[in-house]
Amino acid sequence: MKHTIDPVYDNNSKVLILGSFPSVKSREQQFFYGHKQNRFWRVLAQVLECPVPEDIPRKREMLIRHHVAVWDVIASCEITGSSDASIRDVKPNDLSLILSHADIAAIFTNGGKAYELYQKFIYPVNGIQVHKLPSTSPANAGYSLERLVEAWTEIRRYV
Repeated sequence: MKHTIDPVYDNNSKVLILGSFPSVKSREQQFFYGHKQNRFWRVLAQVLECPVPEDIPRKREMLIRHHVAVWDVIASCEITGSSDASIRDVKPNDLSLILSHADIAAIFTNGGKAYELYQKFIYPVNGIQVHKLPSTSPANAGYSLERLVEAWTEIRRYV
């Protein structure tokens, strides 16, 4: 399966948040974190101290206004549904597109799978350390919304 969602960034982006690969709902909507149960937008809005965006144009505007870029580690892979555990035959995205246009101060991964794949496929190429954040996926039931916000607050240092 090929990744078909363009990255969100501009020349002023300071933070890059990388997921693993878009969920079924995100692929349907052609935008990041489209599943209603994913807490990404609620967490990020609290961290950035702004209202939770309700539609794609507002989500994109919130990211750009707060200097946050979003993309995924994987350009293509085999995946069953939305399960990170089923991912195989990974081809990574080329982050140089973003890194050459924006002055990214820090890269974060949304969850362990994105971190693992970054370390395996991207770090050997660009040598840039990444910060692992807990996943906002509903599958990460061990983290409450409050606990996620607390962990994700690290982003504020860079935006």
